[in-house]
Amino acid sequence: MQDSQYLDIILIAMVAGFILFRLYSVLGRRTGNERPPQERYGMTGPGRKPRDNDNVVPLPDRTAQHAEANIEKPSDPIERGLLDIKLADRSFETDEFLAGARQAYEIIVTAFAAGHRKDLKPLLDSDVFQAFEGVIKGREERKETVAFTFVGFKDVKVTEAEMKGRVAEVTISFATQFISATHDENGAVVNGDPKAVQEVTDVWTFARDTRSSDPNWKLIATSSGAEA
Repeated sequence: MQDSQYLDIILIAMVAGFILFRLYSVLGRRTGNERPPQERYGMTGPGRKPRDNDNVVPLPDRTAQHAEANIEKPSDPIERGLLDIKLADRSFETDEFLAGARQAYEIIVTAFAAGHRKDLKPLLDSDVFQAFEGVIKGREERKETVAFTFVGFKDVKVTEAEMKGRVAEVTISFATQFISATHDENGAVVNGDPKAVQEVTDVWTFARDTRSSDPNWKLIATSSGAEA
């Protein structure tokens, strides 16, 4: 009976030894060449580059945002507004904008005097175009014509600049000279003077969506001209 117990113990020991040997064969021993845990799960340590098959989500580069945040804003509200526009639209340059505004002003006042709606429409906001078109239509109904000659600019300057959401708005004061006279259907002068140079100051506001692919600014508001 005692011998039978000894035999059972030996058999159990042999089975346990066999199982341990199989586990050792399957799992193997550490050789020092195994990948660290973070590498096996797609993580990377300092100075390591992610592998091509890693699911790594790059974080956005906030360097430019931090640089803008550190820019000292001018105390002058106009300069501050122009800087805000420049930050929203890197292509914006004040001098180039003023040069374009001069050209737009001359085109608009000349086309308005001649009643050329086609030239006006691309440069005007819909509300401003409707206002201009209403005046042109009234002249046509009265059979009036305008003799207009643009003489030049005395002064052009920015009076306001600001960002409204993503829309940039710049207001400009135009001090100009021109000759203008309105004639009735019989040729008589009903307004203006065909021989006198008038000096007028107009204040116009231009706007542009800084996220739009269209680089053109549009006239969105005007004040009534006044003699300088």
